[in-house]
Amino acid sequence: MRVLMYYNNRDVRTEEMPVPQIGTGELLVRVFASGICGSDVMEWYRIKKAPRVLGHEITGEIVEVGDGVNKYKKGDRVFVSHHVPCNNCYYCLNGSHTACETLHRTNYDPGGFAEYIRIPQINVDRGVYLLPEDMSYEEGTFIEPLACVVRGQRLARLKAGQTVIVIGSGISGLIHIALARALGAGRIIATDINEYRLEAAKRFGADAVINAKDDVRKRLIELNENRLADLVIVCAGALAASTTALNCIDHGGTGLFFAVPEPGIMVPVPMNDMWRNEITLMTSYGASPLDLEVALNLLRNRRVVLKDMITHRLSFKEGGLGFQLVAEAKESIKVILEPQRKE
Repeated sequence: MRVLMYYNNRDVRTEEMPVPQIGTGELLVRVFASGICGSDVMEWYRIKKAPRVLGHEITGEIVEVGDGVNKYKKGDRVFVSHHVPCNNCYYCLNGSHTACETLHRTNYDPGGFAEYIRIPQINVDRGVYLLPEDMSYEEGTFIEPLACVVRGQRLARLKAGQTVIVIGSGISGLIHIALARALGAGRIIATDINEYRLEAAKRFGADAVINAKDDVRKRLIELNENRLADLVIVCAGALAASTTALNCIDHGGTGLFFAVPEPGIMVPVPMNDMWRNEITLMTSYGASPLDLEVALNLLRNRRVVLKDMITHRLSFKEGGLGFQLVAEAKESIKVILEPQRKE
């Protein structure tokens, strides 16, 4: 079978690997759509394990069922979560599933940028979701990224009527905008340095946009009736995004760091101001099974519609282009690879 082998952001090759052999309790899934996540092009994060097959936003069809699997059958259309928790450790039992060590170790084989993947028994048990009949494979690739956003806004306790500012209008920022709109946010403001993405932010639910090259705090106050934001969501890894966010949180507000700078970069926090104004700073990582269920239902019931964010549908032969588009972060939003597409 063909896979996309990642060496670095500028070197992604189509290579051949054997189709994985499944065992008891496992599934073999033929991949039909696989989204390129922003984390796939975070080179500092990925290159230390290169070469490897990346990809974790997949949908496909079950083509082989291992002994002992009764819940699924050949021909089922599915989304599969790559990371699953143990559900038994201290962190899981206290609702912090994405801090679970099992979640960080689990994955499918070899990775989502492959024609076929083996789903291990633990993922079969708690990470396979049947796609609704009217949901396309490509729309299903949004389940995982939406679930991550669901978790972030749930932990940040977004309330109807609040003012939200999203720092960074790439795909994660746009999904945050769409979900905040669905959850009843009062005013949503988006920032970015790219005009293409600012226009996209307006299309997907932002009431106003600010070019991040401008004085974001000043413009936010002007747009928000002389107030800062109740919830600031950071969706860009640049240090400037984090420092801007700290200057935009209103008294009693929350800063959600959905994206963070790379290791070794320290963010200067005006702790006295945070204390004096009772500001909450928090992070969010990944998605739990609950978040995935919520995301699937939001998409199924059309509470959140994301499929129009897809700007590129590429074959494996164009995989290098796909990584380039996502890494450059210019005129693309969601890039989908289709392993079964004829070239």
